[in-house]
Amino acid sequence: MEFRFREERRKGGCQLDMEGALTARDRVGIHDFVLLDETTETAFLSNLQKRFRKDLIYTYIGTLLVSVNPYKELGIYNKKHMDLYMGVNFFELPPHIYALADNAYHTMMTEFNNHFILISGESGAGKTEASKRILQYYAVSCPSSTLLNTVRDKMLKSNPVLEAFGNAKTLKNDNSSRFGKYMDIQFDSQGDAVGGHILNYLMENSRVVHQNHGERNFHIFYQLVEGGEDDLLHQLGLERDCQHYNYLTQGECAIVCSINDKNDWKTVKNALQVINVDEINTDHLFGIVASVLHLGNIQFDSDSKGQALLNNNTELHWVSNLLGIDAHGLKEAFTYRKIEAKTDQVLSPFTIDHAVYVRDALAKAIYGKTFTWLVDKINESMENKDSSRKTVIGLLDIYGFEVFYVNSFEQFCINYCNEKLQQLFIQLTLKAEQEEYEAEDIEWEPVQFFNNKIICDLVEEKHRGIISILDEECLRPGDTTDLTFLERLEEKMGSHPHFVTHKLADKTTRKTLERGDFRLLHYAGEVTYCVVGFLDKNNDLLYRNIKDLMCQSKNAIIRECFTNMEPDSRRRPETVATQFKSSLLKLTEILMAKEAWYIRCLKSNETKHPGHFDEALIRHQVKYLGLMEHLRVRRAGFAYRRKFEVFLKRYKPLCPATWPHWRGLPADGVEVLVQHLGYLPNEYKMGRTKIFIRHPRTLYATEDAFEKCKHELATRLQAKYKGYKAKGEYRKQKEAATKIETCWRGVQARRERDRRAWAVKVIKKFIKSYMTRGQAKATDNSEYLAFVRQNYLKRLKENLPKTVLDKSTWLTPPAVCSETSELLRKLHYRLMVRKYVRGITPQNKTQLQLKLVSSSIFKGKKESYPQSVAQPFVDTRISEEDINVRVFQMVRNEHIKYSVPVIKYDRNGFKPRPRQVILTQAAAYVVEEAKIKQRVLYTFLKGISVSNLTDGMIVFHITCEDPKEKGDLVMQCDHLFEFLTKLSVIANKQNAVKVVQGSIKIEIQAGKESAVDFSTGQEPMVYKAKNGHLMVVATRARTR
Repeated sequence: MEFRFREERRKGGCQLDMEGALTARDRVGIHDFVLLDETTETAFLSNLQKRFRKDLIYTYIGTLLVSVNPYKELGIYNKKHMDLYMGVNFFELPPHIYALADNAYHTMMTEFNNHFILISGESGAGKTEASKRILQYYAVSCPSSTLLNTVRDKMLKSNPVLEAFGNAKTLKNDNSSRFGKYMDIQFDSQGDAVGGHILNYLMENSRVVHQNHGERNFHIFYQLVEGGEDDLLHQLGLERDCQHYNYLTQGECAIVCSINDKNDWKTVKNALQVINVDEINTDHLFGIVASVLHLGNIQFDSDSKGQALLNNNTELHWVSNLLGIDAHGLKEAFTYRKIEAKTDQVLSPFTIDHAVYVRDALAKAIYGKTFTWLVDKINESMENKDSSRKTVIGLLDIYGFEVFYVNSFEQFCINYCNEKLQQLFIQLTLKAEQEEYEAEDIEWEPVQFFNNKIICDLVEEKHRGIISILDEECLRPGDTTDLTFLERLEEKMGSHPHFVTHKLADKTTRKTLERGDFRLLHYAGEVTYCVVGFLDKNNDLLYRNIKDLMCQSKNAIIRECFTNMEPDSRRRPETVATQFKSSLLKLTEILMAKEAWYIRCLKSNETKHPGHFDEALIRHQVKYLGLMEHLRVRRAGFAYRRKFEVFLKRYKPLCPATWPHWRGLPADGVEVLVQHLGYLPNEYKMGRTKIFIRHPRTLYATEDAFEKCKHELATRLQAKYKGYKAKGEYRKQKEAATKIETCWRGVQARRERDRRAWAVKVIKKFIKSYMTRGQAKATDNSEYLAFVRQNYLKRLKENLPKTVLDKSTWLTPPAVCSETSELLRKLHYRLMVRKYVRGITPQNKTQLQLKLVSSSIFKGKKESYPQSVAQPFVDTRISEEDINVRVFQMVRNEHIKYSVPVIKYDRNGFKPRPRQVILTQAAAYVVEEAKIKQRVLYTFLKGISVSNLTDGMIVFHITCEDPKEKGDLVMQCDHLFEFLTKLSVIANKQNAVKVVQGSIKIEIQAGKESAVDFSTGQEPMVYKAKNGHLMVVATRARTR
């Protein structure tokens, strides 16, 4: 289908794979300023702020990296991020300092040429931190070996040493670099970091003797005083208090909460060892640092003629001892100037001001030259002596454009450096753009930009520039001052459009200038300089007698520094500005011979507050860093350019003819693609290897379409891939299942074969044993007999008797086990009996004992006995409450043992009467309600008779000595067995109970007898027979 894209931006969020995708523009801004719709300063700042709020501190302008200091940790500098950016296309991932470092490295390896990375920005913007991150990246990403690791350690450890001796706290930055540093990292043909070299520029030596309020001297002084060991401080004549030293107290902020001088001291000492500074040189180095502090404490008095006198010699002696020079000669050098006139020498005394100037000049010279020596020492430790060709990547960490409330000679030199680098920056950018256009055969369109050559010439032009006039004024004999220098500037440059002073300005401008000021209109804006101190700082001279004295020093470092300083000591040395100009021109030549990469560092705010975006401050920095100029140069022709292969690889899904594979040349594929997308002829140009797109909106429309297409393609690819994976997984599972089945069948077959062979063997053996089973135990039948025993015991285990009374379920044993079976049977029954006995309660025991008595009396004699066995005996059948109270009172002393209701038959006529029989300890009582009808003492009870039938008749045979006494007692009781068992136990009459068949003779009175006859019938009856006897008919007992 035909595409024609919307040119407006697509609104609404979208799911991103990476922050760098163009589709993120509405949410996190554009990752490359070149792709902004408008190249205005407002659009630039808006995009920068939008990214900053999302913690995206890096943004590109083409290959230039803009970095905004967030003043907080973002967690984007770890090993994981380093691995992510290694060997990745520059624009493939979100902007990052690692991306720039990696691209510079791989371009160097591919083209085998030299590169440099220019890091610029004002103090506190993060230049030093950026330099460290690049060094750390190369240390991790490059190939590794023992030698290479040593070189990397020295590169990394050079940083804390240079920071200690070259960095200081300023109003804007607690760790501000007060010197310019250019470091070459040398790589061999394999890409290994094999060496390095450092160049330093314009050390701010004036800071040694003077600091503004709120600023500090160089870190090393405070590290030595705060962190130095007690023995070392004693050896150097120092006290652990910064307030004792004039050079450390002028800024009134010796202690800073963000700086830990004690820890930094340890770091510096370790780093000095890594960079091969031996113990002797280390002692000399710290001696020099201490001597500067002592120099600052030297005070001068004046005599009556106004000449300087040095009365207090304590500090002078310390300086003399630490530097290894003659104390008398040093004192003379501080108070007199030695003037040579042909063969004569004349001593000219100093005033106090002149003496102080000489003291400070010596302090600055000692420190500055020591710093240079230290840089040389680092270079010596990192030097690679292999003569084979190497490529380099240079890191230029240079001070940014500075505009203070009062700007002096240092700011003038720094801003001149920035003008020169801006000129180089524009030239290299234009040159690179023009070369790319020519290489791609694209017509070059002239770019309008501000050319700051006019300002560079104003500063550096021979005989007419500010530096030349300053040098002339420093060399001119007579009374020259800073104001005469200003007058000379006004004479020479009065008509220059970028130069103005109080005298030359109009009325409005004059109000903003002091009489000792001049103003330059830099590319970054106007800067007003105060000329006070220009001549002194430019001269910065040491008199010859002091130089000679230093050359005689016993301190090896001092002697080396001053001996090598000037071969022709009679010639006046170059001024500071001229030296700086020369070194800057040399640096420019070095950089022009290399491919350039740029990092522009910005401060987000002055208060170092995380997350705060000060738009006015950022706008000012964007201006003086020339970012808008660079953007205009990059956007002058075409905003976007990519190699055909890269463009086609990304956007080929948008055209059916190019998706999924383009078989022809990439250029032809791109042409087909853009025609399908509907690009207009004026929207793009086809180069030799790249496509150039003029407007960002064209790219946005393409990217929006790609974002939509990407999700559709992803769905289709996902479906295809899932199907492919599912088929592959199915085939794998099928193959695996087949293999498993084959293996398992084999295992099962082998098991079955082995099992059958074993079975045959066992069966044969069993049959042979069976055939010889009747014989004595031998090898042939032993297993069979064992099997028989085992089988019997298993069956016996499952069929053991469950109760003691079960005598019939014991399995019949085979002959071989008969003896064993009998032993086991006895053991088993004994065990069951033991368990049963142990489980009997006292109540059950008493019950059993009574049942045992009952069994001994009635078992096998009375027909109804078997039915009574299962019925438990009770303690009594009549409770004490049911016994008449009167009767109870009468018999209670004899302890009632048992009571039961009975039917008593009269002796005359056998008439039935309901009665209660109460058994006590001594007698049996027959009770009728409240009367005791008869008391039968157990001693008079000569016998008890019952029938053998199922009736309940009981006859008590009582001894009658008196005819008047009552005779035998005839009763019927439903609980016969219980009653008689209890009675036999209580009265001890077990043998007195007789079971009789047929009839029982009874004695009604003494000498008068009768009988009770028993028979069986269908119904139980009791009646008086015709013969006068008591007839009892009982039913037959039921049989089981």
